[in-house]
Amino acid sequence: MTYTTHFSRSIRRNRGAAVVALAAATALLAGCSSKDDKGGNPLTDDKASGDSVVVGSNNFPESTLLADIYGEALRAKGFKITYKPNIGSRETTYGLLKNGAVTVLPEYNGALLAYLDQKAAPKTAAETTEAIKAKLDPKLTLLNPAPAQDKDSVTVNAATAKKYHLTGKSSVADLKDIAKDLVIGGSPEFQTRQQGLLGLKSVYGLDFKSFKALDAGGPLTLAALQKDAVQVADLFTTDPNISEEKFVVLQDPKNLFGFENVQPLVHKSTLSRKGVDALNAVSAKLDTATLLELDNQAQVQKKDPLDVAKAWLKSAGLA
Repeated sequence: MTYTTHFSRSIRRNRGAAVVALAAATALLAGCSSKDDKGGNPLTDDKASGDSVVVGSNNFPESTLLADIYGEALRAKGFKITYKPNIGSRETTYGLLKNGAVTVLPEYNGALLAYLDQKAAPKTAAETTEAIKAKLDPKLTLLNPAPAQDKDSVTVNAATAKKYHLTGKSSVADLKDIAKDLVIGGSPEFQTRQQGLLGLKSVYGLDFKSFKALDAGGPLTLAALQKDAVQVADLFTTDPNISEEKFVVLQDPKNLFGFENVQPLVHKSTLSRKGVDALNAVSAKLDTATLLELDNQAQVQKKDPLDVAKAWLKSAGLA
């Protein structure tokens, strides 16, 4: 079954549209049978189906930007691209990939592994990739990881940092005696994930006063932290608002949030070797400093993520 749903640029820029996109994604998942995965592993042959690729993203700005980057790199190689931005959380997008409704999704290897195997504790990025492959649905495959990383973080606002004498050298463990007085915010999924409240309790012994369900490091979380509606929040480490607002990211010495390299996850039977090579070429040039600068352009300077993606690809010789 083929879908040609398109989203306007205003929806792509609007995180509030995630609810609409999530409903559409759920319908896709319910109404589409799995594709035949006999097209072959794109890492070993070039017999995958046509040149039409569906690029999806999770429901936060950086994921949409990364989808634009990878999607436009494919377009530059002659692929026909359909975007499905702001679909929802991993709990939804992983199913759409297995189903074949989405071809390519920018992922973060550590978070993906935590979703697939909460007990995994890899010590290197390579071990992370191998552990994912051991648990991954056979219809899916991981491509090469980028040097760029964007981790979840335990971040406090400036007022909380000042009150409790917390600095960039402070640890998540330093919250143990004061967590009972603090409200923490994040996406609804953060409450039930090991790389979330479960891990903060089991690894660091933190019991917070309460949890406020917001969004995945987006405007709701930022606003709540700015207004002190929450004192602690899950923000992504490449979020340019951290320095703008003088928030303090706490160190994670026990490596709860693991390795978080950007790494494309693809449906095997719908991406050819040419497509794989194009995506791997992007990942090879995408480092953390570059990702932070691109996030700044899209989120702080309010440039269209698609324009940011195209400009960077051209500057990097990838388009």
